[in-house]
Amino acid sequence: MTTRIAGFPGRFVAAAVAALLLAQSAVARELPDFTNLVTQNAAAVVNISSSLKKGSGPRTFTMPDVPEDSPFYEFFKKFFDQLPEGVPQFPERSSLGSGFIISGDGYVITNNHVVADAEEVVVRLHDRRELVAKIIGTDPRSDIAVLKIEGHDFPAARLGDSEKLKVGEWVLAIGSPFGFDHSVTAGIVSAMGRSLPNENYIPFIQTDVAINPGNSGGPLFNLDGEVVGVNSQIYSRTGGFMGLSFAVPINVVNDVYRQLRDTGSVSRGWLGVLIQDVTRELAESFGMEKPQGALVAKILPDSPAAKAGLEVGDVIISFDGRDIGFSSDLPPMVGGTPAGRTVPIEIIRRGKKSTMKIAVAELPAEEQVAAAGGGVAPGVDNSLQIVVRDLTDEERQQLEQAEGVLVEKVLPGPAASAGVRDGDVILLINNSKIESVTQFNELMEGLPAGKSIPMLVQRRGNPIFLAFRLGDEE
Repeated sequence: MTTRIAGFPGRFVAAAVAALLLAQSAVARELPDFTNLVTQNAAAVVNISSSLKKGSGPRTFTMPDVPEDSPFYEFFKKFFDQLPEGVPQFPERSSLGSGFIISGDGYVITNNHVVADAEEVVVRLHDRRELVAKIIGTDPRSDIAVLKIEGHDFPAARLGDSEKLKVGEWVLAIGSPFGFDHSVTAGIVSAMGRSLPNENYIPFIQTDVAINPGNSGGPLFNLDGEVVGVNSQIYSRTGGFMGLSFAVPINVVNDVYRQLRDTGSVSRGWLGVLIQDVTRELAESFGMEKPQGALVAKILPDSPAAKAGLEVGDVIISFDGRDIGFSSDLPPMVGGTPAGRTVPIEIIRRGKKSTMKIAVAELPAEEQVAAAGGGVAPGVDNSLQIVVRDLTDEERQQLEQAEGVLVEKVLPGPAASAGVRDGDVILLINNSKIESVTQFNELMEGLPAGKSIPMLVQRRGNPIFLAFRLGDEE
């Protein structure tokens, strides 16, 4: 007699359960096992502590600015409430981070911010030995530092190729979050080539690996046990992990390491341009089929770009044979090009493609991205619906800008829709320089309706391209 459950024979139920168990087993087999990876590579990961230089203290511990809903709020509050009031506290080792040994003779990679202003740096190995390290060199732009510990036959990490990383690939971090040595966290690569504010020369690897204070400078491994990045930054509103972590690609790190080891400094290529992304509206205004490339918003005097004949409004779509999809693609390409090398670039100028050659120079020690640098038009009598006036001599000197008109008021209309703001200085409209209110008004009369038109403005010292569209004529 056959047993039935919910109208199905027992053998069918048993078969379904067996299939479910097999499926679960298959899924389990597909998930990575990190145990061997950790066992084989943990010895190359180190903890780094440093003491600040004399003159930077003593300091008094104060309660950090941690939101009350943060899981760390009660911990910090309890700790700081127990400190004697007014007693200076100055920890001997005030900076904690991670790092990894890159060669058997004792070279160590970490973040620059881990050892910045350090008087003494101590490297603690996996076997609990503590060795004083010498700082070989630092590179604030990539946030990479190279240290050296005395000895030989140290366990060294194997380096991979960050260019081969793919979004969705499993990665693993080993480090010392909050001082807890050799903590392991895992996740996936969530984006590649990510550009961060004030970090133009690094195409960061974005992951969802849990990274916290103390992980800085530690290695990011792929499943082959190769270092593919150096954990450097997190995005957080609480000071703790929130799902977005950023690592410096190991290909960038390796180049920085070799230069610091051999010369003590890092040389990068430089064009001398300020760039921005091309939006859909700007692409249309420049006669481009689709948004792509790096739009040149400013060219610095006597720079390689100026000498090569590059112009404001040009869109660089290829550099040395490599396509540029977004403006953030260009700085790492230029930065990785040796100074003195001449490379071909492809541009779009006034809707037409052309190729030119440019001699890359060395990036100056201090980035030269400076400011791009009287009658009032009565009422609003232009189709942009803005009030503009000529710049005074004092304003021209202060802004380091000999041309342009100042936007005094923006009313609802095409300019407001394009993002023009009070205080902007209009420099170009439709590739024509604006030198006075009179010229501005004359130019406005001849602009076509129903078509995207590019406008270059200076805002807080920075040039920005916008695109506006005038209403169709009745």
